[in-house]
Amino acid sequence: MSRIRSESRRIAIAGSVALGLVLTACNGGAGGQKNADTLVAYTGQSGDYQINFNPYSPTTIGGSGSIFEPLFFYNLVRKDKPVPRLGTSFSWNTTGTELSITLRSDAKWSDGQKFTADDVVFTLDMIRKNPGMNSTGYSGTATAVDATHVKITFAKPSFSDGPQILGKFWMVPKHLWSKIAKPTEDLVRNPVGTGPFKLAEFKPQAFTFEANPDYYGGAPELKKIRFLALSGNQSGADALKAGQIDWQTGPVPDIKDVAKNYPGYQAITVPMNQVALFTCSNADLGCTGPQTEPAVRKAIYYAVDRTQLNALAFENTASEISPGFALPERDKALVSARLTDRIAPMQPQADKANQLLQDAGWTKGADGIYAKNGKKLALTVEVVSGWTDYITAVNTLAEQLKKAGIKLTVQQVSWNEWSDARGRGRYQLLIDSLSQGPAPDPYYLYSYFFSSQTTAPVGQAANPNFSRFKDPEVDAALNALKAIDPQNTAARQPYYDTIQTEIEKSMPYIPILTGGTTSEYHARKFSGWPTKDDLYAFPAVWGSPDNSQIFMHLKPAK
Repeated sequence: MSRIRSESRRIAIAGSVALGLVLTACNGGAGGQKNADTLVAYTGQSGDYQINFNPYSPTTIGGSGSIFEPLFFYNLVRKDKPVPRLGTSFSWNTTGTELSITLRSDAKWSDGQKFTADDVVFTLDMIRKNPGMNSTGYSGTATAVDATHVKITFAKPSFSDGPQILGKFWMVPKHLWSKIAKPTEDLVRNPVGTGPFKLAEFKPQAFTFEANPDYYGGAPELKKIRFLALSGNQSGADALKAGQIDWQTGPVPDIKDVAKNYPGYQAITVPMNQVALFTCSNADLGCTGPQTEPAVRKAIYYAVDRTQLNALAFENTASEISPGFALPERDKALVSARLTDRIAPMQPQADKANQLLQDAGWTKGADGIYAKNGKKLALTVEVVSGWTDYITAVNTLAEQLKKAGIKLTVQQVSWNEWSDARGRGRYQLLIDSLSQGPAPDPYYLYSYFFSSQTTAPVGQAANPNFSRFKDPEVDAALNALKAIDPQNTAARQPYYDTIQTEIEKSMPYIPILTGGTTSEYHARKFSGWPTKDDLYAFPAVWGSPDNSQIFMHLKPAK
């Protein structure tokens, strides 16, 4: 599961030296009425693009959803019914071992070839045979019943695999990809897809999609999309101020007054990624330090002033978080009633933090810092240099925890150092966020970050259970959930209760806040954007296939 996009909002604030050159090269003023049916997008790309339109590559630069389509679109923000794309309907058998899919009969590849069930079977077989493409462990066997029907069989109940297969597997043309020797490595310089857009032009400073006139759903009213490479968040804010980009996702100064500061633009913030202090928590797997004690982790949890953190680090764009890591808004009905705290306290609870530490044998010294067995309660938290909001957050946390008798040292490191430490467990604390899965269901987050199957001993690469958390009750609950129809919420809830209460008890990821993903968009130039009243897709410019769903909704303003 890629972490790149959930982290792109924290790109370092950089100078805007290259801005004028880039925008001139891309027909400056493209965000204005001169090119009324062209949308200019900034995804956070800092530096030149390197061509790669392979939807299964971790370094792909775009096209997933817009060029290469899924079978259905799943809305991550709310529990909508899956929207047909290349598929029209699907059904499971009662045991969850057989998935039947009906396909469109009128879809064509952009080179004119007809899309059929053979392309779907080829795509699924390719994913299963190539570990580099198969990050979720797909193990089904697909067969073409006829040109518009596919059947996938599984050795064991696999209801939970459905959204990944149907909503996140990008269909590719058999007649072209069968000739690619190494599909995980090919850059796919000339992508051929079924989607609403085609590649029109690529340059390192920008690439352009154009509407597919033969799209089965009709050519989009948005005729071109130009994706710019700039030099960082400040460049994006400058371009937004000049009306030269139409859509970006990321922080801008004084974010609460976008409509006032950027005339013609609006902003929308959606709470999705859950900010946490990741801890290397499992001493049995080689973690060392005070954070391996549950009492220390929970003391930190109660010592945090989340209201202050939200104001100082996140411009009040973040929101409440549940210690069971179900999203408080989207998953409200699933937040367990068995939790001690259904929502993490927004104000510090010093008495609880002190009691937890004292009961665990820690004694406060004359300097106000707790100690045990001659060792102070001192911890190091790692943060990537340039992640300005997270740097502010951990510096603020250091001051807050000092009041609770915990010494926190902030260490800024490079992305490579931070990523390697996170993967190999060579850290005490670091700040990051837990991201969501392919459907609006907390099951996927739990299976990613809390399953023993996704972790490893310290020194070996874990992905993405970086905390090294292992709990047999959580593993058993995850296995049980996989075999239950997602529509049967009553049968699933007891397992969610188990997972959430065990997580709260151990707290391997210390919950901070639910991070708000904020996007700014040109409302005066285009209509059809997602709004709080109609969140038909996750409105992040880098989100796939959500961005393609939005592109198809947009219309030039009259």
